[in-house]
Amino acid sequence: MPIKAILTDIEGTTSAVSFVFDVLFPFAEKHLPDFVRQNADKPAVAAQLQAVRSDSGEPDADVERVIEILLQWIAADRKATPLKALQGMVWEQGYDAGQLKGHVYPDAVEALKRWHEEGYRLYVYSSGSIQAQKLIFGCSEAGDLSGLFSGYYDTTSGPKREAQSYRTITQAIGCEPGDILFLSDIVEELDAAQAAGMATCGLVRADGLLVGHQNVASFAAIDPKGFQAP
Repeated sequence: MPIKAILTDIEGTTSAVSFVFDVLFPFAEKHLPDFVRQNADKPAVAAQLQAVRSDSGEPDADVERVIEILLQWIAADRKATPLKALQGMVWEQGYDAGQLKGHVYPDAVEALKRWHEEGYRLYVYSSGSIQAQKLIFGCSEAGDLSGLFSGYYDTTSGPKREAQSYRTITQAIGCEPGDILFLSDIVEELDAAQAAGMATCGLVRADGLLVGHQNVASFAAIDPKGFQAP
């Protein structure tokens, strides 16, 4: 069956890993403590702080202790949903102030625009929060790309290396899994998507091999018409 929708990862796929680790994470680490202190009483922030207390098993942690935990999670690159949500809030301030611009590879920008024009529905699935995803594409170096996408998914849909997460996303998109092409640079993610019935393509922008999947070095080499689900 022909591909109707394309679901893409961000980090290492549409965007450089270095942008996340060398730009976004240090920015969040620097600005998150004061952001939490200044906004701890706001409902959206307070809810995430409570989630940190719950996830860390420290229900009575005060704000300073919660900040400590968050900084530990940043250092460990922990895929914790409340951390991702708070980072997204901090990054939003940075984007709004013009301190941040989202990195998207030029070949990805060109392909995403072309696929959108050709009628493919485009979606994002990343471990970063939906808010952070929208910021990367909405405030990118190539301009506002947010209009290209029909939807965004993060870890609230489930872990990226579990097949059930992709089944959940398939239901949300509203088409058969075989209608969806998933793009990623992580073989365990590709394996999970494949197990859920999706077609897959691995992005290998440096050396390496994503075994069991078609590998390409650039979005320019991807023709959705050439893919079929397993």
